[in-house]
Amino acid sequence: MATRKLKVGLLGSGRIGRVHAANLAAHPGVDFAWVADPMLDSALEVAALYGASATAEASMVLADPDLDALLICSPTPTHVGLIIEAANRGIAVLCEKPVDLDLDRARACREATAGSTAPIMMAFNRRFDPSFREVREAVEAGEIGALENLAIISRDPAPAPLGYLEVSGGIFKDQSIHDLDMARSFLPDIVEVTAHGSNLFDEGITVLGDYDSVQMTLRAASGALVSITNSRHCSSGYDQRLEAFGPKGMLEVANATDTLVRRSSAAGTSTAGAFQPFFLERYARAYAAELDYFVSCILEGRTPVPGLEDGIAALELAQAALVSARERRTVSLAEIRDGVAVAS
Repeated sequence: MATRKLKVGLLGSGRIGRVHAANLAAHPGVDFAWVADPMLDSALEVAALYGASATAEASMVLADPDLDALLICSPTPTHVGLIIEAANRGIAVLCEKPVDLDLDRARACREATAGSTAPIMMAFNRRFDPSFREVREAVEAGEIGALENLAIISRDPAPAPLGYLEVSGGIFKDQSIHDLDMARSFLPDIVEVTAHGSNLFDEGITVLGDYDSVQMTLRAASGALVSITNSRHCSSGYDQRLEAFGPKGMLEVANATDTLVRRSSAAGTSTAGAFQPFFLERYARAYAAELDYFVSCILEGRTPVPGLEDGIAALELAQAALVSARERRTVSLAEIRDGVAVAS
Protein backbone atom coordinates (compact mmCIF):
# COMPACT_ATOMS: atom_id res chain seq x y z
CA MET A 1 0.00 0.00 0.00
CA ALA A 2 1.42 3.36 -1.03
CA THR A 3 2.20 5.88 1.71
CA ARG A 4 0.06 8.99 1.48
CA LYS A 5 1.67 12.27 0.47
CA LEU A 6 1.90 15.11 2.96
CA LYS A 7 0.25 18.35 1.88
CA VAL A 8 2.84 21.05 2.59
CA GLY A 9 2.89 24.83 2.44
CA LEU A 10 5.89 27.14 2.21
CA LEU A 11 5.93 30.57 3.85
CA GLY A 12 8.59 32.79 2.29
CA SER A 13 9.91 32.64 -1.26
CA GLY A 14 13.25 34.36 -0.82
CA ARG A 15 16.65 32.75 -1.15
CA ILE A 16 16.25 30.06 1.50
CA GLY A 17 12.59 29.57 0.64
CA ARG A 18 13.57 28.70 -2.91
CA VAL A 19 16.03 26.09 -1.67
CA HIS A 20 13.23 24.42 0.27
CA ALA A 21 10.79 24.84 -2.63
CA ALA A 22 13.02 22.82 -4.96
CA ASN A 23 13.40 20.07 -2.37
CA LEU A 24 9.67 19.99 -1.63
CA ALA A 25 8.88 19.63 -5.32
CA ALA A 26 11.39 16.80 -5.69
CA HIS A 27 10.30 14.81 -2.62
CA PRO A 28 8.15 11.79 -3.47
CA GLY A 29 6.29 11.99 -0.17
CA VAL A 30 5.21 15.61 -0.54
CA ASP A 31 2.30 17.38 -2.22
CA PHE A 32 3.80 20.87 -2.51
CA ALA A 33 0.55 22.82 -2.37
CA TRP A 34 1.15 26.43 -1.30
CA VAL A 35 3.66 29.26 -1.50
CA ALA A 36 2.94 32.43 0.51
CA ASP A 37 4.89 35.67 0.48
CA PRO A 38 3.77 39.30 0.96
CA MET A 39 5.72 39.96 -2.26
CA LEU A 40 3.12 38.17 -4.35
CA ASP A 41 5.13 38.28 -7.58
CA SER A 42 7.86 36.25 -5.90
CA ALA A 43 5.36 33.72 -4.58
CA LEU A 44 3.74 33.45 -8.01
CA GLU A 45 7.11 32.85 -9.64
CA VAL A 46 8.02 29.99 -7.30
CA ALA A 47 4.53 28.50 -7.43
CA ALA A 48 4.59 28.48 -11.24
CA LEU A 49 7.87 26.58 -11.23
CA TYR A 50 6.47 23.72 -9.17
CA GLY A 51 2.72 23.69 -9.75
CA ALA A 52 1.73 25.09 -6.35
CA SER A 53 -0.84 27.76 -5.49
CA ALA A 54 0.39 31.24 -4.54
CA THR A 55 -0.89 33.83 -2.10
CA ALA A 56 0.32 36.95 -0.34
CA GLU A 57 -1.32 35.87 2.92
CA ALA A 58 0.09 33.23 5.25
CA SER A 59 -3.36 33.01 6.84
CA MET A 60 -4.76 31.50 3.64
CA VAL A 61 -2.22 28.66 3.81
CA LEU A 62 -2.84 28.06 7.51
CA ALA A 63 -6.59 27.93 6.91
CA ASP A 64 -6.29 25.00 4.51
CA PRO A 65 -8.03 22.18 6.45
CA ASP A 66 -6.02 19.51 4.67
CA LEU A 67 -2.59 21.02 5.31
CA ASP A 68 -0.22 18.59 7.05
CA ALA A 69 2.97 20.61 7.36
CA LEU A 70 4.40 24.09 7.04
CA LEU A 71 7.91 25.29 6.22
CA ILE A 72 8.55 28.71 7.73
CA CYS A 73 11.17 30.66 5.77
CA SER A 74 9.75 34.12 6.43
CA PRO A 75 11.60 36.90 8.35
CA THR A 76 12.58 36.08 11.93
CA PRO A 77 10.04 38.42 13.64
CA THR A 78 7.22 36.33 12.11
CA HIS A 79 8.45 32.96 13.36
CA VAL A 80 6.89 32.83 16.83
CA GLY A 81 3.40 33.84 15.72
CA LEU A 82 3.41 31.40 12.81
CA ILE A 83 4.73 28.51 14.91
CA ILE A 84 2.03 29.08 17.53
CA GLU A 85 -0.78 29.33 15.00
CA ALA A 86 0.36 26.22 13.14
CA ALA A 87 0.74 24.25 16.37
CA ASN A 88 -2.74 25.28 17.49
CA ARG A 89 -4.12 23.95 14.20
CA GLY A 90 -2.22 20.67 14.50
CA ILE A 91 0.07 21.48 11.58
CA ALA A 92 3.66 20.20 11.72
CA VAL A 93 6.34 22.90 11.43
CA LEU A 94 9.87 23.08 10.06
CA CYS A 95 11.12 26.58 10.90
CA GLU A 96 14.32 28.30 9.85
CA LYS A 97 16.58 29.60 12.61
CA PRO A 98 16.40 31.41 14.94
CA VAL A 99 13.14 30.94 16.82
CA ASP A 100 13.33 34.67 17.56
CA LEU A 101 16.00 37.22 18.37
CA ASP A 102 14.51 37.72 21.84
CA LEU A 103 14.82 34.90 24.35
CA ASP A 104 11.66 35.84 26.22
CA ARG A 105 9.61 35.59 23.01
CA ALA A 106 11.22 32.26 22.16
CA ARG A 107 10.39 30.92 25.62
CA ALA A 108 6.85 32.26 25.31
CA CYS A 109 6.57 30.25 22.09
CA ARG A 110 7.50 27.13 24.03
CA GLU A 111 4.81 27.83 26.62
CA ALA A 112 2.17 28.62 24.01
CA THR A 113 2.79 25.36 22.13
CA ALA A 114 3.27 23.09 25.14
CA GLY A 115 -0.17 21.54 24.79
CA SER A 116 0.12 20.79 21.07
CA THR A 117 1.05 17.39 19.69
CA ALA A 118 2.06 18.86 16.31
CA PRO A 119 5.78 18.27 15.57
CA ILE A 120 7.95 21.40 15.65
CA MET A 121 11.42 21.14 14.12
CA MET A 122 14.10 23.82 13.83
CA ALA A 123 16.02 23.93 10.56
CA PHE A 124 19.59 23.56 11.78
CA ASN A 125 20.49 21.90 8.50
CA ARG A 126 24.16 21.28 9.32
CA ARG A 127 23.14 18.42 11.61
CA PHE A 128 22.11 16.63 8.40
CA ASP A 129 25.35 17.19 6.50
CA PRO A 130 26.59 13.66 5.73
CA SER A 131 30.18 14.33 6.85
CA PHE A 132 29.29 16.06 10.11
CA ARG A 133 26.73 13.35 10.85
CA GLU A 134 29.33 10.62 10.23
CA VAL A 135 31.70 12.22 12.72
CA ARG A 136 28.96 12.67 15.33
CA GLU A 137 27.86 9.05 14.98
CA ALA A 138 31.47 7.88 15.28
CA VAL A 139 31.91 9.91 18.46
CA GLU A 140 28.66 8.51 19.87
CA ALA A 141 29.90 4.99 19.07
CA GLY A 142 33.07 5.61 21.10
CA GLU A 143 35.47 5.48 18.16
CA ILE A 144 37.77 8.16 19.63
CA GLY A 145 36.86 7.62 23.27
CA ALA A 146 35.33 10.36 25.38
CA LEU A 147 35.21 13.61 23.43
CA GLU A 148 37.76 16.03 24.86
CA ASN A 149 37.97 18.81 22.27
CA LEU A 150 35.70 19.91 19.45
CA ALA A 151 36.85 22.59 17.01
CA ILE A 152 34.45 24.28 14.57
CA ILE A 153 35.47 26.83 11.93
CA SER A 154 32.87 28.70 9.89
CA ARG A 155 33.74 31.68 7.72
CA ASP A 156 31.46 33.29 5.16
CA PRO A 157 32.99 34.29 1.81
CA ALA A 158 31.91 37.93 2.27
CA PRO A 159 29.69 40.00 4.56
CA ALA A 160 25.99 40.08 3.78
CA PRO A 161 24.48 43.44 2.73
CA LEU A 162 24.20 45.92 5.59
CA GLY A 163 20.43 46.00 5.15
CA TYR A 164 20.35 42.33 6.12
CA LEU A 165 22.96 42.60 8.87
CA GLU A 166 21.20 45.44 10.68
CA VAL A 167 18.13 43.24 11.29
CA SER A 168 19.98 39.92 11.68
CA GLY A 169 20.45 40.09 15.44
CA GLY A 170 24.24 40.21 15.11
CA ILE A 171 26.88 37.65 14.30
CA PHE A 172 26.23 35.42 17.33
CA LYS A 173 22.49 35.00 16.66
CA ASP A 174 22.81 34.98 12.88
CA GLN A 175 26.02 33.18 11.87
CA SER A 176 27.38 31.59 15.05
CA ILE A 177 24.05 30.05 16.06
CA HIS A 178 24.54 27.27 13.48
CA ASP A 179 27.87 26.35 15.07
CA LEU A 180 26.50 26.65 18.60
CA ASP A 181 23.80 24.15 17.67
CA MET A 182 26.43 21.91 16.09
CA ALA A 183 28.40 22.05 19.36
CA ARG A 184 25.24 21.06 21.28
CA SER A 185 24.66 18.11 18.95
CA PHE A 186 27.97 16.70 20.22
CA LEU A 187 27.87 18.08 23.77
CA PRO A 188 24.34 19.02 24.84
CA ASP A 189 25.38 19.86 28.42
CA ILE A 190 27.35 23.08 27.79
CA VAL A 191 27.56 25.10 30.99
CA GLU A 192 29.61 28.20 30.17
CA VAL A 193 30.74 30.41 27.31
CA THR A 194 33.67 32.73 26.81
CA ALA A 195 33.54 34.87 23.67
CA HIS A 196 35.67 37.56 22.09
CA GLY A 197 34.63 39.81 19.23
CA SER A 198 36.69 42.09 17.02
CA ASN A 199 36.20 44.58 14.21
CA LEU A 200 39.01 43.95 11.77
CA PHE A 201 37.85 44.73 8.23
CA ASP A 202 34.26 45.96 7.82
CA GLU A 203 33.44 49.54 8.83
CA GLY A 204 29.74 49.06 8.18
CA ILE A 205 29.52 46.23 10.70
CA THR A 206 31.41 48.40 13.20
CA VAL A 207 28.85 51.17 12.77
CA LEU A 208 26.08 48.67 13.48
CA GLY A 209 27.75 47.84 16.81
CA ASP A 210 28.40 44.26 15.76
CA TYR A 211 31.56 42.20 15.20
CA ASP A 212 32.99 40.92 11.94
CA SER A 213 35.20 38.29 13.66
CA VAL A 214 34.49 36.21 16.78
CA GLN A 215 36.10 33.41 18.76
CA MET A 216 34.27 31.34 21.37
CA THR A 217 35.27 28.73 23.92
CA LEU A 218 32.52 26.58 25.41
CA ARG A 219 32.87 24.21 28.35
CA ALA A 220 30.61 21.20 28.85
CA ALA A 221 29.67 19.74 32.22
CA SER A 222 32.09 16.89 31.49
CA GLY A 223 34.95 19.39 31.12
CA ALA A 224 35.14 18.88 27.34
CA LEU A 225 36.01 22.06 25.46
CA VAL A 226 34.66 23.49 22.22
CA SER A 227 36.30 26.22 20.16
CA ILE A 228 34.30 28.08 17.49
CA THR A 229 35.86 30.50 15.03
CA ASN A 230 33.65 32.73 12.86
CA SER A 231 34.42 35.44 10.35
CA ARG A 232 32.28 37.42 7.93
CA HIS A 233 34.85 37.02 5.15
CA CYS A 234 37.19 34.44 3.63
CA SER A 235 39.15 34.99 0.41
CA SER A 236 39.17 31.29 -0.48
CA GLY A 237 35.40 30.76 -0.27
CA TYR A 238 33.02 29.24 2.26
CA ASP A 239 35.26 27.83 5.00
CA GLN A 240 33.53 24.98 6.87
CA ARG A 241 35.63 22.63 8.99
CA LEU A 242 35.24 20.46 12.07
CA GLU A 243 37.57 18.40 14.26
CA ALA A 244 36.69 16.03 17.10
CA PHE A 245 39.51 14.86 19.38
CA GLY A 246 39.61 12.17 22.05
CA PRO A 247 42.07 9.78 23.74
CA LYS A 248 41.74 7.17 20.99
CA GLY A 249 42.05 9.43 17.97
CA MET A 250 40.77 12.35 15.97
CA LEU A 251 38.08 12.85 13.33
CA GLU A 252 38.18 15.70 10.83
CA VAL A 253 35.89 17.20 8.22
CA ALA A 254 37.76 19.26 5.64
CA ASN A 255 36.39 21.88 3.27
CA ALA A 256 34.39 20.74 0.28
CA THR A 257 35.62 21.67 -3.20
CA ASP A 258 34.08 21.05 -6.60
CA THR A 259 36.87 18.65 -7.55
CA LEU A 260 39.08 16.13 -5.75
CA VAL A 261 41.98 16.81 -8.13
CA ARG A 262 45.11 18.25 -6.53
CA ARG A 263 48.00 19.60 -8.58
CA SER A 264 51.72 19.74 -7.83
CA SER A 265 54.22 21.62 -9.96
CA ALA A 266 56.92 24.25 -9.75
CA ALA A 267 54.14 26.75 -9.04
CA GLY A 268 53.00 24.92 -5.93
CA THR A 269 52.45 21.52 -4.34
CA SER A 270 49.14 19.82 -3.59
CA THR A 271 47.25 22.78 -4.94
CA ALA A 272 43.50 22.21 -4.68
CA GLY A 273 40.48 24.02 -6.06
CA ALA A 274 38.71 26.80 -4.19
CA PHE A 275 36.21 26.03 -1.48
CA GLN A 276 32.61 25.87 -2.60
CA PRO A 277 31.16 29.38 -2.94
CA PHE A 278 28.53 29.49 -0.19
CA PHE A 279 25.96 27.54 1.85
CA LEU A 280 23.70 26.84 -1.12
CA GLU A 281 26.37 24.61 -2.67
CA ARG A 282 28.07 23.34 0.49
CA TYR A 283 24.90 22.22 2.24
CA ALA A 284 22.69 21.21 -0.70
CA ARG A 285 22.66 17.56 0.44
CA ALA A 286 22.01 18.60 4.03
CA TYR A 287 18.89 20.58 3.10
CA ALA A 288 17.49 17.62 1.17
CA ALA A 289 18.27 15.20 4.01
CA GLU A 290 16.73 17.57 6.56
CA LEU A 291 13.44 17.67 4.64
CA ASP A 292 13.43 13.91 4.17
CA TYR A 293 13.91 13.41 7.91
CA PHE A 294 11.10 15.90 8.72
CA VAL A 295 8.69 14.12 6.39
CA SER A 296 9.56 10.68 7.78
CA CYS A 297 9.06 11.89 11.36
CA ILE A 298 5.54 13.09 10.51
CA LEU A 299 4.59 9.92 8.66
CA GLU A 300 6.05 7.64 11.33
CA GLY A 301 4.87 9.61 14.35
CA ARG A 302 8.37 10.38 15.64
CA THR A 303 9.45 13.55 17.43
CA PRO A 304 11.90 15.47 15.21
CA VAL A 305 15.28 16.65 16.45
CA PRO A 306 16.37 19.43 16.59
CA GLY A 307 13.13 20.68 18.05
CA LEU A 308 11.92 23.95 19.52
CA GLU A 309 13.82 23.29 22.75
CA ASP A 310 17.06 22.96 20.76
CA GLY A 311 16.31 26.26 19.05
CA ILE A 312 15.89 27.95 22.42
CA ALA A 313 19.07 26.34 23.78
CA ALA A 314 21.11 27.56 20.81
CA LEU A 315 19.70 31.06 21.30
CA GLU A 316 20.69 30.92 24.98
CA LEU A 317 24.25 30.09 23.96
CA ALA A 318 24.26 32.96 21.45
CA GLN A 319 23.01 35.31 24.16
CA ALA A 320 25.72 34.07 26.53
CA ALA A 321 28.35 34.68 23.85
CA LEU A 322 27.07 38.21 23.27
CA VAL A 323 27.15 39.03 26.99
CA SER A 324 30.62 37.51 27.28
CA ALA A 325 32.00 39.54 24.36
CA ARG A 326 30.42 42.77 25.60
CA GLU A 327 31.46 42.36 29.23
CA ARG A 328 34.74 40.53 28.55
CA ARG A 329 34.10 37.69 30.96
CA THR A 330 33.02 34.06 31.07
CA VAL A 331 29.25 33.66 31.27
CA SER A 332 27.48 30.63 32.72
CA LEU A 333 24.34 29.29 31.08
CA ALA A 334 22.68 29.50 34.49
CA GLU A 335 22.99 33.30 34.32
CA ILE A 336 21.21 33.37 30.98
CA ARG A 337 18.47 30.94 32.02
CA ASP A 338 17.88 32.79 35.29
CA GLY A 339 17.85 36.19 33.57
CA VAL A 340 20.82 37.46 35.56
CA ALA A 341 23.01 38.29 32.54
CA VAL A 342 21.52 40.59 29.91
CA ALA A 343 23.46 41.91 26.90
CA SER A 344 23.92 45.66 26.87
